[in-house]
Amino acid sequence: MSYKYNSLDELRRKKELLKKEIADKEDLLTFNNAKRSLSAFTNGYTDQFLKEELDEQGEKKITLKKNEIVRRITGEVKNQIISKSTFMSIADTAIKGGVVDNALKLWAVAFVGNFAKNNIKSSSWKKKLIGIALIYIAPFALRFIRKKLEEYQKNKSVSSMEQLI
Repeated sequence: MSYKYNSLDELRRKKELLKKEIADKEDLLTFNNAKRSLSAFTNGYTDQFLKEELDEQGEKKITLKKNEIVRRITGEVKNQIISKSTFMSIADTAIKGGVVDNALKLWAVAFVGNFAKNNIKSSSWKKKLIGIALIYIAPFALRFIRKKLEEYQKNKSVSSMEQLI
């Protein structure tokens, strides 16, 4: 801080420059010009989303550029959804059979649920009993069938491997 000045005039100029700089910083911190203050705090990022307009009294008012915000958001969402890696991962999942397996599970649940709902709404007590039994017994039966199918598939693949060897 021991900067040497050559003359008193140079020191006065430096003092005036510092006063002006302090006044500018105070304007930024007190938001006298809100758009300029936001621009300074965000390093210019908000400039694309804000615009100044004159209201009925002739005062400057800051408004959002809603169409720019919506355009930016939709562009980002579109880029995320339609990116090549996302498309490839969806295709990879479909190829591996995850989509088909999940679709079959959903179909089975929907079919049994719809059948049970129709039976419960029926006026016959036998059909109501069948509907209630489907709601409580069907999940256990479907798990049992799935487990048996997986065991069968496992045994079949093991036997085919033994034949190859």
